[in-house]
Amino acid sequence: MSTVTKPSQPYVAPRPASTTRTGENPSKSEQVFLFDKENYIWMLGGVALILIGFALMAGGKSPDPHKFNYEEIYSFRRITLAPLVLLLGFGIEIYAIMKKPANADVA
Repeated sequence: MSTVTKPSQPYVAPRPASTTRTGENPSKSEQVFLFDKENYIWMLGGVALILIGFALMAGGKSPDPHKFNYEEIYSFRRITLAPLVLLLGFGIEIYAIMKKPANADVA
């Protein structure tokens, strides 16, 4: 039977130096963000539409638990309008994520 011994100190891989393409240290003014301001605006609009869609879907509780109100549960607002607003909101989110920022440099 062989025994395995633990090393006294764990191995820590060296970190690469934080440099830009030119070899200089990056400053705060040279930070490049993944998304542009316009992308974030589109994302906020998509989130707003998603929240509106869920709000349109809410409700329908009957005051009497033994009575089922078919017209209220299966209304146009809950069955058709709310899912369309949700899909539009998710579509805008996908567009906002996939949209290339205006200041993206081609590498």
